[in-house]
Amino acid sequence: MRAARAAGLLDPDGTARPTIFAEMSALAAEHGAVNLGQGFPDEGAPAAVLAAAAAAIESGVNQYPPGRGIAELRHAIAEHQQRFYGLTLDPATQVLVTAGATEALAASILALAGPGDDVVTLEPFYDAYAAVTGLAGARHVTIPLTEPGFQPTPAAIDAAITDRTRVIVLNSPHNPTGSMLAPEHVERIVALAARHDAVIVSDEVYEHLVYDGRRHVPVATLPGAAERTLTISSAAKTFAVTGWKIGWVTGPATLIDVVLGVKQWLTYVNGAPFQGAIAAGLRMPDETFAALRATLQHRRDLLAAGLVEAGFTISPTAGSYFIVAEPPARLGLGDAAASARALAVDPGVVAIPLSAFGRPGGPVSATALRFAFCKPEASIAEAVRRLQAYGR
Repeated sequence: MRAARAAGLLDPDGTARPTIFAEMSALAAEHGAVNLGQGFPDEGAPAAVLAAAAAAIESGVNQYPPGRGIAELRHAIAEHQQRFYGLTLDPATQVLVTAGATEALAASILALAGPGDDVVTLEPFYDAYAAVTGLAGARHVTIPLTEPGFQPTPAAIDAAITDRTRVIVLNSPHNPTGSMLAPEHVERIVALAARHDAVIVSDEVYEHLVYDGRRHVPVATLPGAAERTLTISSAAKTFAVTGWKIGWVTGPATLIDVVLGVKQWLTYVNGAPFQGAIAAGLRMPDETFAALRATLQHRRDLLAAGLVEAGFTISPTAGSYFIVAEPPARLGLGDAAASARALAVDPGVVAIPLSAFGRPGGPVSATALRFAFCKPEASIAEAVRRLQAYGR
């Protein structure tokens, strides 16, 4: 009940509703709609990663791995952080493998916050942040992101982070808006975290999906941040293996020990044959990561151009899988949740209402929709064709 209430899924009579993602995916299946809603890719991972997993299964790597994750993957994660960002980590004490980024988030928040504490997030926010904060019994405080560019204001940052703040959850590249936090805002948050002795939990799952020559800068690389930052990422978005649920959290050994103290009672361990495969993926050459990024950037551009031609007003996407768009007035669409349901039926295109990532009466647009472009080009083209023909 706490989780459902915190995530905005509890009806007045106490009935818990399914998430908007489950609802919209069901509508897509029912009506044969093109599903640009939930952020999962429809195409396979790099062949070498798939082959490594199959080989591990065939060779018998099917039992419990070590609680912190297999050594090969922990070393590969540490190497990845050094190779791309110059961060030096001890794979034995500063790396923890988790059941996806969601478990890393849950274990971190549950370990660090409780009744009487504040957990601060950006708003719009990934719904799991609210649900886990509710499970922890902590208070959820948000920093609104506003247009243009879905950025916070200094005043909003200052108002949200106080002596009650125990955890600050950052997410850049950002789901659902596709924005990236400007450096001056991140620096301000780091300074306030130090002043109020808060831990930063940085959700960086889209770290390799940044576009137009931009570069992802982990929070932990900023002055004064490393000693109070837990960095979370996963294989799901980079390698298109959302069902494998291989994630990780890195940071100071003392904080990793605290997270492990909760994580061991959640899943204990996970995905033994997949862990070595993800280690192989993380060690692929730079050109592979660049190709993955280029593919997603191309698909972003296809969807963005198609939405504009269909009359939508889009917000620029700097990173992630997503484009936020306002429907054209000629379609007569109002409330985003209602319009998303209507569009799933006719013309048969599924999006997610941006309002699902905020709280009633909050700063999130009541009419905007989020479209995912991590889909095959044929699916994007068909969705665009349907939207452009709709209402004409």
